[in-house]
Amino acid sequence: MTTNYYDVIVAGAGTMGAATCSFLAAKGSKVLGFEQFDQVPHENGSHTGQSRIIRKAYFEHPDYIPLLQRAYLNWHKLEQVTSEQVYFKTGLLYCGPSNHKVIKAVKEASVNFNIALDNAEGQPCLSAFSRNDDTEVILEHDAGFLLPEKCISLYIEQAKKNGAVIHTGEKVIEWSRSKGMIKVQTNKCTYSTHKLIITAGAWADKLINKPALPLKVTRQVVIWAEPSNPSFYLPEKFPCWLVVDHNLKGAWYGFPYLSGVQFPGPAGLKFALHYPADETDPDDVKREVTNSELKSIIDVAGKYFSPAAEKIVAVKTCLYTNSPDENFIIDRLHGFEDKVLIACGFSGHGFKFASVVGEILADLAADSKTDLPVEFLNISRFNNLQS
Repeated sequence: MTTNYYDVIVAGAGTMGAATCSFLAAKGSKVLGFEQFDQVPHENGSHTGQSRIIRKAYFEHPDYIPLLQRAYLNWHKLEQVTSEQVYFKTGLLYCGPSNHKVIKAVKEASVNFNIALDNAEGQPCLSAFSRNDDTEVILEHDAGFLLPEKCISLYIEQAKKNGAVIHTGEKVIEWSRSKGMIKVQTNKCTYSTHKLIITAGAWADKLINKPALPLKVTRQVVIWAEPSNPSFYLPEKFPCWLVVDHNLKGAWYGFPYLSGVQFPGPAGLKFALHYPADETDPDDVKREVTNSELKSIIDVAGKYFSPAAEKIVAVKTCLYTNSPDENFIIDRLHGFEDKVLIACGFSGHGFKFASVVGEILADLAADSKTDLPVEFLNISRFNNLQS
């Protein structure tokens, strides 16, 4: 083998790629991870922004819940091995009409998977929300938030500690199969590997393109507001939250007031709309948010969450990579046997799964199988992409 040979190459060392490199290195694989930007993490994709919600009563699809149970376990393992805290248990408040599909699915998940939920009536935090007579409020106790930048950095550190090589500022240009191997060409060098894993986020479709996947990248706006009484919204007092309404596309969601060294980033209440916004090219994203755009967002958000209309301290953009059914795609790339694996289409709700997706991809690459249930995420559900 040449000096540019690796057992596994991971294209994209962000959320899923960092975890994958860490799990592969722990298995003893010779692994190389590429990040096209100069540092990991960075603010050009989907995986930064100070906080990410983690929850178990998953209304999106019941098959995610066993993966979430494993994800919780893996996040705790990361904390143990690094002596760093990445998960903060605040609970999650669900707020919406009792007959809304999300509220019904949350309660169904609770029954089917024994997830602790309580009626949240009487909770002080409810004073921050506008409610109708038919609104139901539910508190999921074991939910909370993760620190995305810290999670990614710790997985990169663990990967390197176990022998992985991480190249930043190096972009995969193309790849091909040759003589039973995968040849990977970057903007700097040519490499060979037995297994290629593509975890390129919003750039996945550009990098895969064999065939093109049905992915749509959208530009999302995230806002931080400074409330008049920050102490009321501290993590030890105020939960993460998610609001749905029959007149609302998607769901508004948000976090407690975060600030200081423990929570680097804007000091404030972060909130955003979980719904695919305007489609964009990841290489040409409009990062500036106009005043009129901001006002329209604040006006709608303020109908559901009263602090949304208070002092705005920061506005950022991030990217969703949406699959047609908003479920992930984790599979072998058809036509390349088991030599190319893909993980993409996380549709704005994937970060909480990074600790288990990394394990799954490492299992598939190193052992050609995984015991974790991921069949429902196979690419074959899109009939036009079946081999």
